[in-house]
Amino acid sequence: MQASEFRRAMAAAMSTASSLDLTVDDAIFLHDSNKLTLRLLPCDVLARVAPVAQQVAGVEIDLAQRLALSESPVAALEPRVEPRVHERDGFVVTLWTYYHPVTRQEVAPADYAHALDRLHAGMRKLDVPTPHFTDRVEEARQLVADRDRTPALADADRELLGDTLRTLRRVIGGHGGPEQVLHGEPHPGNLLTTKNGLLFIDLETCCRGPVEFDLAHAPEEVGEHYPGVDRELLRQCRILVPAMVTMWRWDRDDQLPNGRRLAAEWLGQIRAELDRNGLDARG
Repeated sequence: MQASEFRRAMAAAMSTASSLDLTVDDAIFLHDSNKLTLRLLPCDVLARVAPVAQQVAGVEIDLAQRLALSESPVAALEPRVEPRVHERDGFVVTLWTYYHPVTRQEVAPADYAHALDRLHAGMRKLDVPTPHFTDRVEEARQLVADRDRTPALADADRELLGDTLRTLRRVIGGHGGPEQVLHGEPHPGNLLTTKNGLLFIDLETCCRGPVEFDLAHAPEEVGEHYPGVDRELLRQCRILVPAMVTMWRWDRDDQLPNGRRLAAEWLGQIRAELDRNGLDARG
């Protein structure tokens, strides 16, 4: 979120919660990317805030409610208020259960895989319209072609990322295997460790595709514990996903701290992975 919007977004979250008879005296900043995430006190509610123009909050709330019915491992909406999108001062606000962090070591890969398998099982029951994962790849490809939005990207890197995205979009998109509704970005930053177990958050990135696309966002060891994985497809997705994420970091409007430094590191990893697997991104 732009710095100029930060205070207005925080005020929108606090006033929205107050209007719903929740007691709000303070807001603690938790995270900021495309949405601002706040902990509202003393009511202890998690608020997510985004500009109206960027919102897909209604989809996220619908998915959260449907998945909760099947006891899928997802964060719950705030039970004290009506589960809906609230609009205020040019922002949309959604209110969620706040989970107090559980202090523990890194999530075991087997536990991570089990939670993701349970999430996918719940998502297979959903009949909802979602983008295809190739639509998300195409969004990254459009950034490659738009030099105005990615002016700092070197020509050689632009060519590598463009070729990689184009080739793997075609290869993975035509794999012919089963597809289903996916989380879209089930990386460790979207997995909470709570007293209720592991819970996934941030359902706004949901799409349709092979489960290997989701697994490519998780640590590599997680794939070793997930049942029925197509190893070759996962290998290809593990190159495609970093290429997509790297391209987003080169967007001039990207807000991720240290995004360019991370993008440079990921570019090196993509080159190494292509070489290691003998893949020609221009294929």
